[in-house]
Amino acid sequence: MARESGCILCQKPSENNDEANFILYRGKHGFIILNAFPYNPGHLMVAPYRHIANLEELRAEEAMELFDIVKKGLGLLKEVMKPTGFNIGLNIGKVAGAGIAEHLHTHIVPRWQGDTNFMPVLSDTKVVSEAVGGTYKKLKAKL
Repeated sequence: MARESGCILCQKPSENNDEANFILYRGKHGFIILNAFPYNPGHLMVAPYRHIANLEELRAEEAMELFDIVKKGLGLLKEVMKPTGFNIGLNIGKVAGAGIAEHLHTHIVPRWQGDTNFMPVLSDTKVVSEAVGGTYKKLKAKL
């Protein structure tokens, strides 16, 4: 799958094709989308609809709802994927590792004991054991 140009976190919600774009949930101010290039199966991103790059630009109502959406994503992953841990975070700025630096988003990465292997170390390749489309269908069925 080739990476797209432009802001996918603006483009995907505007297309109103949630299944094809892996959008799991829509709130008033933000949404949950599966990462098309996941670190692990079930890797979610929570983003505001508004195109902003910095956390301090969030309005109070956006910040509260986005945190609630992160909690919703956690609950969904716990129920469906049954991970034993999570990495949750924001990479703000390209130097901090943000792949989409111009649009604020929170990553929710489910983790399991032993979920890493030799591939990232030897060949800078990550093996993901489940297709994103399959993960989408499992998660969407529980919402």
